[in-house]
Amino acid sequence: MIPITTPVGNFHVWTKSMGNNPRIKVLLLHGGPAFTHEYMECFESFLPREGFEMIEYDQLGSFYSDQPTDSSLWTLDRFVEEVEQVRKALRLNKDNFYLLGNSWGGILAMQYALKYQDNLTGLIICNMMSSIPDFNAYNKKVFIRDIGQFCVDSMEKMEAMNQMQNPRYLQWLKTYNDKHMCRVVPNPEPMVRGFAHVNNTVNTILIGSGNLTLSGRLANWDIKNRLPEIKVPTLTIGAKYDFMDPDHMNWMSEQVQNGRYLYCSEGSHLAMWDDQKDFYPGIIKFINDVDEGSFRKGN
Repeated sequence: MIPITTPVGNFHVWTKSMGNNPRIKVLLLHGGPAFTHEYMECFESFLPREGFEMIEYDQLGSFYSDQPTDSSLWTLDRFVEEVEQVRKALRLNKDNFYLLGNSWGGILAMQYALKYQDNLTGLIICNMMSSIPDFNAYNKKVFIRDIGQFCVDSMEKMEAMNQMQNPRYLQWLKTYNDKHMCRVVPNPEPMVRGFAHVNNTVNTILIGSGNLTLSGRLANWDIKNRLPEIKVPTLTIGAKYDFMDPDHMNWMSEQVQNGRYLYCSEGSHLAMWDDQKDFYPGIIKFINDVDEGSFRKGN
């Protein structure tokens, strides 16, 4: 448990380290916001056996960490400062620190890099676009393609009336998630367990309660124009069946100064589960290339 200082008090966040490698330490940032590390437990079967040190971490407000109720804590800038405090506590530095974020964790990783990239060795952005407005537009197109305009209109009406427990809404959402969230059906147990532990209060404050359009405090988050500021070696990961646009992630790899793109041809938003043959070898190669000094942009 790592102590975290915030403007409204002191708290603790949960971490779990596996392995010991002075040159390669990978800190995982889970999605949500306010999900848990649990759905990322699959990394335990891949990174440690490569000799990498790996740290799982529940962000403040998540199930295994403290869960304060002051809503002023739930801002992107405050989470960035939390990651920096975790880095210091774990003694991560520019010679060994690889930051890997999935979904919301990708937002957090990008924002951290924009402020603290001098502390990073490498950055890995999994299945996250660099703009919430762009995501909302793409996501709605995918919904319409999958279930049709009439069903999407019906879902929007149900969301407006806070009727997300309507059986039709839930069935349309399940059909969508089974194709675009995780294609392993039934879903893996760590994913089911982790998603059941989401802190809905924090999640709703940051991205809203609907599934068609993200809203909340992150509704206007967009750093497309700032991507060229990121100079640290960066891997962006997109997947064919993701509800995040894989072409956008490819474009992101070209906007950062030292980017590489990994495409998961059988993956969805959680390609870590449903396209392990592409996902993990790509990450492992990136880390090894950076560590060995052989990383080159685009290769």
